[in-house]
Amino acid sequence: MENRALSLLEIKSLIPHREPFLYIEELVNIKKLETATGIKKFNKNENFFKGHFPGQPIVPGVILIEMLAQTAAALIAYSLREETFNKIVYLMNIEKAKFRKPVFPNDKIFANVKAIRTKGRVWRFEGMSNDREKSVICESVWSAMIMDRNK
Repeated sequence: MENRALSLLEIKSLIPHREPFLYIEELVNIKKLETATGIKKFNKNENFFKGHFPGQPIVPGVILIEMLAQTAAALIAYSLREETFNKIVYLMNIEKAKFRKPVFPNDKIFANVKAIRTKGRVWRFEGMSNDREKSVICESVWSAMIMDRNK
């Protein structure tokens, strides 16, 4: 496992996502080609809280899955930096998504991902998000493909 964390600036050099659709601020617990943890604090000013839901804001489940997917994309881009230069990791499918606990404004979430197999440019992942108390927030299995950015 690597000891250093990747900052927001380093993450932006690896994946194309930008605010307001960038859902990891730090990448830690990196084990190249295997595992990583993405971290994000969902502050009360996130745009989606205005409509999801007024008076009872929670982070939409699709955003929690996207956080897992972005963490996986950053892990692969970091691990294969030379091979993924000018490439992008596209989400292909989502399976077995389960939501266990809502995420509220100002909650800090830890997206733990694991690469479970690869075949060529296609990767399969599993992941689980937790809060600061290590309660399970959501979990999923998904696939993604490395593609040229120009296509």
